Amino acid sequence: MKDSIRTLIQHAVNQLTNDGILPEGLTPNIQVENTRDKTHGDFASNIAMMLAKPAKMKPRDLAELLIKALPDDPQVSEVAIAGPGFLNFFQNHAALAQRLDNALSDAQIGVAQQQPAQRVVVDLSSPNLAKEMHVGHLRSTIIGDAVARTLEFLGHEV
Repeated sequence: MKDSIRTLIQHAVNQLTNDGILPEGLTPNIQVENTRDKTHGDFASNIAMMLAKPAKMKPRDLAELLIKALPDDPQVSEVAIAGPGFLNFFQNHAALAQRLDNALSDAQIGVAQQQPAQRVVVDLSSPNLAKEMHVGHLRSTIIGDAVARTLEFLGHEV
């Protein structure tokens, strides 16, 4: 989701650059963070404050222009300005629920099969059954089993 928001912001910055509001040649490092307080949205960006000085504008004024230049996205329900010029993004809960439903209905959970599949040998512990087992034997067995299951999930022959 953060990458989607970065893409939206980059589109808005490009639009404002093309309109002559922002100077040419700006390559801002677009930061998108989770908000601490969910009443302020799900994600926040300080892009307006970063670009205010090169644009010779107040951060809140630039934030308003950025919001107007943002393309519509079904994953974002609202964008609001907070404080000195933060852009707060609110997720569309219906779109989020749909993405979760899609992920849960997919047996691979969106994980692509590794190509080409390889034959892999995983050597896990095989303790002496005549002796008492200890935690080290169990740990090695569990780690080996987890590695084998992960490799099988990725499509390898284990």
